[in-house]
Amino acid sequence: MNSSRREFLKRSTSAAVGALILPQIIPSSALGLNGTTPPSDRIVMGSIGVGSQGTSNMNAFLKFKQVQYVAVCDVDTKHIQAAKEKVDSTYGNKNCRTYGDFREFLEKEKLDAVCLSLPDHWHSIIAVSCANKKLDIYGEKPLARSIREGQAISAAVHKNNIIWQTGSWQRSVENFHRGVELVRNGRIGKISHVEVGLPDGGRSIGTPPVIPVPEELNWEFWLGPALNVPYRGVSHWNWRWIQDYSGGQLTDWAGHHIDIAHWGLGFDGTGPVSIEGKGVYPREGIYNTAVEYDFNCVYKDGTTMRVANASRQKYGMGTIWYGDKGWLRVDRGDVIEASDPKILNEKISENEIQVYKSTNHQQNFLECIKSRKETITPVDTALRSISVGLLGEIAMLTGQKIQWNPEKQEIIDNKMASRLLSRPYRQPWVLPLI
Repeated sequence: MNSSRREFLKRSTSAAVGALILPQIIPSSALGLNGTTPPSDRIVMGSIGVGSQGTSNMNAFLKFKQVQYVAVCDVDTKHIQAAKEKVDSTYGNKNCRTYGDFREFLEKEKLDAVCLSLPDHWHSIIAVSCANKKLDIYGEKPLARSIREGQAISAAVHKNNIIWQTGSWQRSVENFHRGVELVRNGRIGKISHVEVGLPDGGRSIGTPPVIPVPEELNWEFWLGPALNVPYRGVSHWNWRWIQDYSGGQLTDWAGHHIDIAHWGLGFDGTGPVSIEGKGVYPREGIYNTAVEYDFNCVYKDGTTMRVANASRQKYGMGTIWYGDKGWLRVDRGDVIEASDPKILNEKISENEIQVYKSTNHQQNFLECIKSRKETITPVDTALRSISVGLLGEIAMLTGQKIQWNPEKQEIIDNKMASRLLSRPYRQPWVLPLI
């Protein structure tokens, strides 16, 4: 645990029972603590964002005895109440605290770690705020809505020396791990090209009428740094199809299959040098992210990667690497296939490349909190993965070929495209100082 947590426990124990050792005198159940895990081994957590994905993440963490959930935060009171009931029922008490403002949550709670499951346009402000509180973070993909925001998150993580796990959970699934290890060890030869298939985009719904904001939703806070617009019934899930909040299926899934593509190439610490492509955007209505997208990336060593929505790709969804000895493809549903099935039976010897192994994404995060080792999807890996999706978006929006410096992480000689590396915030919101 971090030093602030140890000091908090030390002070609390001293104030409560003087010279007595608290865990030996008072049962953990009376304190709302999880099972019989000693205080020194507990990881005290809370969640900011407990909608569908946030609840799924929280439920996963609640399964671990060393985790003690103490608080939840959301802009929707129905989400808050449902999450509190789940936490309280897990521990058999009414102790879970609730917040509607993440700033109050961070000011009042004494945590070791936090789980962030938010719309993309909120990722950077809240992630940097949590990092500045020295909290270890499990943060949902994509890392950020813009590349500059992602760079700010990375800087905050490194400055505060915290553990970061991105919710790119495919790295903790066996078929993806197996496929990457085979590719990295040359079983299909030297890789020349990769194809990444992501979901088709959402379709236009026109412009729904303005309607009253639901009583349980703080719409002003939900919008946060984004443009102030009237409520039209789009929140929680369908925000993904509006550029102010997301880049659609492209950025929603870049942290999955593009992430796996980079892992197989050994490109977690780099990026393409050029990106160009075309997208199809709705001509009317409030949904304005690409419904179709198709772009090509070229890397410094000449490797190319094509990213497109599934209906444009020969094999649909997933990641497929092409080498001079064959191809290999992975996808969800335990899919792993190759040009020659014998490739899949190849053994990886001890003296070959052994890629990072995790069998449970949340458990890997918890283990790294204790060991202080890097997680399987650390912050800089997440930044490189989403940068490909965001650069593809910039190329499609500008209609230009983008030249990218992967070392400096800057667009080269293109002021118009460079402006899209960041986005304006609505006052009074600003990205916290790092």
